[in-house]
Amino acid sequence: MAMNSSNSSPLQISALDHLVLTVSEIPRTCRFYETVLGMTRQDFAGGRVALHFGDQKINLHAADRPLTPHARRPTPGSADLCFLTDTLIEEVAATLYAQEIEVVLGPVDRAGSRGPIRSVYIRDPDGNLIEIANQL
Repeated sequence: MAMNSSNSSPLQISALDHLVLTVSEIPRTCRFYETVLGMTRQDFAGGRVALHFGDQKINLHAADRPLTPHARRPTPGSADLCFLTDTLIEEVAATLYAQEIEVVLGPVDRAGSRGPIRSVYIRDPDGNLIEIANQL
């Protein structure tokens, strides 16, 4: 896979530490990400909540109480995220069906950041599009 290497910026980003999801209900979001995707909830001072997986985390902000600073238009359901898993994607799909989670699309082949992936797509409680993929 060819990437554009003509970068004139002296700033070089090395990794994503965390991202923020604006959600309508933090407890409902946590239940989904914990039970469906196996993430771990972490509570912080001041009522802040994050979901951990691997070396990353997703900070959760309630739509009715956005923390400052925040995106210009923090909106539940506006994200499109892709998570990698070592669980075979066919097993993932079977587990989702068993949990009565609607599979929007997949399994399908896609292009990931490090090469080909095989994915299934679902939606979280706010309607965010969640892609779950195997690195091929």
